[in-house]
Amino acid sequence: MEGENEKEEPKQELKEDSPKTKDSVKKLSQNYWAISTIILGLLLVLSLVTRGGITGGITGGVIGVSDAEQKVIEFADSQGIDVELVDTVDLGNLYETTLLIQGQQTKVHITKDGQYFGSMTPLIITQDSPAQTQPPQEITKSDKPEIELFVMTHCPYGTQAEKGFIPAIEALGDKIDSSVKFVHYFLHEPEEAETQIQICIREEQPNKYIKYLKEFLKKGDTEASLTAAGIDKAKLDSCVTDKSESYYASDSALSEGYGVRGSPTLVVNGQIAQSGRDPASYLATICSAFNTAPEECEKILDSASPSPGFGYSTSAGPSTSAQC
Repeated sequence: MEGENEKEEPKQELKEDSPKTKDSVKKLSQNYWAISTIILGLLLVLSLVTRGGITGGITGGVIGVSDAEQKVIEFADSQGIDVELVDTVDLGNLYETTLLIQGQQTKVHITKDGQYFGSMTPLIITQDSPAQTQPPQEITKSDKPEIELFVMTHCPYGTQAEKGFIPAIEALGDKIDSSVKFVHYFLHEPEEAETQIQICIREEQPNKYIKYLKEFLKKGDTEASLTAAGIDKAKLDSCVTDKSESYYASDSALSEGYGVRGSPTLVVNGQIAQSGRDPASYLATICSAFNTAPEECEKILDSASPSPGFGYSTSAGPSTSAQC
């Protein structure tokens, strides 16, 4: 299972001192930076407060709008980024703050407990040479499309995509080869541990993976999700210890090989594809990759975009192309 949506601007280089992404970022910058474009982007997808273990959703007390805005502004100031606050909208389980940075608007999402906030909306400053627009890619067709959705487990936009992706792949069943895979870098504190867990369930208890993922997407509660999905914990523990590293190395190599630059990214028949993040859009995108579309492609799925982050509410705003 796999995917990404509307056309994205290239991502910026992450800070050299970001502890878990240093090597990955060097590779990203070597592969994707155009000389005519400087990506300044505001990287605000990090843990503000770490409390140990695997966390998700809202784990502490709810902070108010003004406190959320202050946290975002303080972090931007600490990175030497001049920002102007535009407004903040309550999205249910997240606040969405709009900032003005060098004349461009960037949306930042922050969980209501103030523990995580993020945006990978890039800021593009063009030099004398204008940025070239890539022509839209035509999806390669096949009798049985291979669909891969690359995500990070705690990226709010990755979880948003998974919530839209699952109904689409369930509707198509064995008419496609689908999988959720993991990008080649980490940005959030619980990411590595949860990736090991999910990748082991996917590889060694595959019939239970989607059930686990559906539960996990509710609140980000790993232990409750393991229990609800009936995961064999002894088998899982053995895999995490002995095999998770090699499983992740395979995902990481694919992610880099495809040129994945953000979570979520949809790959269809080996090509990065654009799609909306609602179930209906994912179904339409995937079905466009068939030589002959099956009758399952006629199914009517929800066209409402899931909200970023954990929980099954829908987004009040337009479909987003933001990534981590």
